[in-house]
Amino acid sequence: MILAATGLKREARLLASPEVRVVAGGGRSAGLETALLAAAGEAEAVISIGIGGALAPQLSPGDWVVAERVVWPDGGVAADPAWTQALRQALPRARAGVLLGSDTILPDPRAKAEAHARWAALAVDMESHVAAQVALRLGLPFAAARVIADHAGFALPPAALAGMAPDGRMAAGAVLGSLARAPWQLPALVRTALAAARAFRALAEGRRLLGPRLGRADLGELALDVP
Repeated sequence: MILAATGLKREARLLASPEVRVVAGGGRSAGLETALLAAAGEAEAVISIGIGGALAPQLSPGDWVVAERVVWPDGGVAADPAWTQALRQALPRARAGVLLGSDTILPDPRAKAEAHARWAALAVDMESHVAAQVALRLGLPFAAARVIADHAGFALPPAALAGMAPDGRMAAGAVLGSLARAPWQLPALVRTALAAARAFRALAEGRRLLGPRLGRADLGELALDVP
């Protein structure tokens, strides 16, 4: 079984299969770690996959980033080379490089630019560092791949930041409440929603391309490859 970490229930529904168990973290690192460890009994490998935010200015919504390495403020880990190569081969035009894991959303261009300069990271998400640390703790292979859902030069409106509930569901009430209090957000919120829709379409297509095991070779296939 492949254990997958993502942020939203919507992502989890796209990614799950009989061979992939998905945990949606809802932006809560401690809760995600606990849930991954609880779900890891039959896991042979761990992957972080879903949507993320651009740090590199050349990335656009719908682009894939495959992690060669995941970093966080006090650590980092290299992704499994063979699995990473398989992800790159399966995902058209995927960029490979550093992925930053963060406990908080980076909402504005200045924060994104600072993170890009400090870490040389292409993109950021809120699950990859947790999944990487769980994989290290359990001694399992790890990989990460993310679809870009915004531009590095765009700021997220407050309504978008309120849109994720702790259990990974979309918090529609919080979004509408924020919009009612500050209707000036509407153009930015529409732009954010359109970019997210493009990212989810790319995630669904990438899921199809990666196959039932998210690009990881079956153990039986690996055995057949050994002379």
